[in-house]
Amino acid sequence: MDHQGLVAVLVVAGYLLGAIPFGIVVSKAMGLPDPRTVGSKNVGFTNVLRVSGTKAGVLTLLGDMGKGWMLGWAAMQWLTVESFIMVVALSPILGHLFSPFLGFKGGKGVATAVGAVLGLSPSIGLLLLLIWLGAVAIWRYSSGGALAAFGCFPVVAIVNEQRQEFFIFSLVVSTLIWIKHKDNIVRLWKGTENKIGKTKQG
Repeated sequence: MDHQGLVAVLVVAGYLLGAIPFGIVVSKAMGLPDPRTVGSKNVGFTNVLRVSGTKAGVLTLLGDMGKGWMLGWAAMQWLTVESFIMVVALSPILGHLFSPFLGFKGGKGVATAVGAVLGLSPSIGLLLLLIWLGAVAIWRYSSGGALAAFGCFPVVAIVNEQRQEFFIFSLVVSTLIWIKHKDNIVRLWKGTENKIGKTKQG
């Protein structure tokens, strides 16, 4: 298989893998409520954690991060053209955000994006993870942690002198994450955003 053929296979595989909603898979496997019907009705780990407990939340987090990491790592191992590597790493994030299994809707992409960055650059991915979890630990807002981490991502990419393609990847991913969190931004501004450990109101 030629290089471009391999890229095409990886992008399709990455999109389909990214489209698997682990929040739903984990919840159904454990006999727990479908996250689309409770809490914030989001399929991501924060909602699963809030409505179904720590075990289900952690498994969802690992699943969503894992699918991003797998494609980021595979791209780094098997491809040599930087732009192709970034396109492959982006594919599971797009799959998670716009899942064909969920009517081209999905989660907010944070865990999958962190996983993809971990696959591309473990040091930068770990830094994003620490910023995310650290901000959540301090302020108890999962959305705030995500916005902090991906607000910092392009800056981290510049400081670490990554190549231009990686910087563009950081801008695209961060923009997608912030757009998906637009409602959270409004609630954070108004002081009505729910905190981790607090039952979803309404």
